[in-house]
Amino acid sequence: MYCKDIKLNNREVHRGDHVFSLALKLSAIGLAVLLGLVGIFLFRAALPAIHTQGLRFVTSSVWDPVQDVYGAMPVIYGTVVSSFLAIVIATPLSIGVALFLTEIAPRSIGRVVGFLVEMLAAIPSVVYGLWGIFVLAPWLRRVVEPALGKTLGFLPFFQGPPYGVGMLAAGIILAIMITPTISSISRELFNSIPHIQREGAIAIGATRWEMMRLTVLTSSKRGIIGATILGLGRALGETMAVTMVIGNRHEVSASLFAPGATMASIIANEYAEATSDMHLSALLGVGLALFLVNFTISSIARIFISRGFRWGAIRNGAKG
Repeated sequence: MYCKDIKLNNREVHRGDHVFSLALKLSAIGLAVLLGLVGIFLFRAALPAIHTQGLRFVTSSVWDPVQDVYGAMPVIYGTVVSSFLAIVIATPLSIGVALFLTEIAPRSIGRVVGFLVEMLAAIPSVVYGLWGIFVLAPWLRRVVEPALGKTLGFLPFFQGPPYGVGMLAAGIILAIMITPTISSISRELFNSIPHIQREGAIAIGATRWEMMRLTVLTSSKRGIIGATILGLGRALGETMAVTMVIGNRHEVSASLFAPGATMASIIANEYAEATSDMHLSALLGVGLALFLVNFTISSIARIFISRGFRWGAIRNGAKG
């Protein structure tokens, strides 16, 4: 009787495991199918604009819904510039925060600072946008942009009148928003490095900075690249905060002070007011381009991050 109960219980456990595994597989397949359906929908909806506009859709700067002429070059340019500026600002800041929390800060202070950094990711995008309009943009217009114009005005990036809203404001807002993403992944990478490597570097005479540079940063460089690319993917797709501070002007300008537009912002601004089928198709074409760019960048980031953690695990096993 006891043996029968054990067999029955084992059979029930195995059946439950099988059902759970099947549910997980179905969920994963369902998400992949949903992602594919979204891509198919965007492609089919964007076909009229692609056929009508042709190559001009990505090379022209004319966006005129009245004449049904659509060129997405300014929004593609604005997306690339604002996201690149955000990465330039956020990457060293995020790595510095992660190093401080893992290597320098006492545990009690590290918990508080780490919690505050992670809380940045919980702030709604519209709140960032309101802060950018009422605090960041006036400060940039009165203080930062005039100073940059005086000192670096010989460069085309810092020429023109100080608007406050524009590429620079959008880049700073995006940098703040992606800092928690890059710093949290970097912290996990740094924590995965065994302490014996740090102690070995100190034992052979390395300073604290040399120890961090040689054992922490060098060992985590693949993962850091992946975390940066993942932050770039979020910056490319951000909508509301960027829409509120970038100025939404459909033109290409080398100056970071000038207003611009991004792929996400033009969809948010014009989709509700689009009346013609061609206008809707053009906006969905912009959405298709944004979808493909984000999908590609996220895939690359995942590969780098997984390799970074795998490399760290192999080194930990070798040391152990």
